[in-house]
Amino acid sequence: MLWVLIASIVGGTLLLAGIPKTRDRQGLLRTVRGYKLLPVPLEDAVSFALPWAEIVLGAALITGIAGRWAAAGAALLFLCFFGGLTINLLRGRRDLDCGCFTFGSHDIPRIGWFHAVRAGAFVLVSAALALVPAGAPSLAEHLLAVALAALVLVVVVTAVQLRSIVHPGRRPVDDHLTKASIELRAASPLSRY
Repeated sequence: MLWVLIASIVGGTLLLAGIPKTRDRQGLLRTVRGYKLLPVPLEDAVSFALPWAEIVLGAALITGIAGRWAAAGAALLFLCFFGGLTINLLRGRRDLDCGCFTFGSHDIPRIGWFHAVRAGAFVLVSAALALVPAGAPSLAEHLLAVALAALVLVVVVTAVQLRSIVHPGRRPVDDHLTKASIELRAASPLSRY
């Protein structure tokens, strides 16, 4: 059951990443081009195939159809993400949309080492799923594991969404006043800012 739970979490993550990309092919193409890693003809092919690969692999991991092959494919896909993120971070190119789940959701998209580490963690988990044989769970165990994975993903997505709009201890105006506050402190040592 643990194998199914982990595979379902990885598969659900791939579905959460792939489905929105099918609705914004131009956004995905801009993101792929932004990484500056592929020749132009391959950029277009990747922007077309990537969401469908994520959806197929995600569905295969959740359903258990060709589970070890799907896990190996997911490991390869996450390894490509890890490589692309790491190369750009080492080049000092942080002002990129990571392209993980949505496009244009931030005023200034940025990638960081968090994104590369997350992709690396998914490589390791997917590789483990591909290499470790799993027993065949009963239908009830499989459905329970998928339901638990869905619950985990709902909690994570909710927490991420809340984090993007709720900033404990900060008021929304703080973002606009930070620069002015720094300038006032630099200009006047008597300022209470």
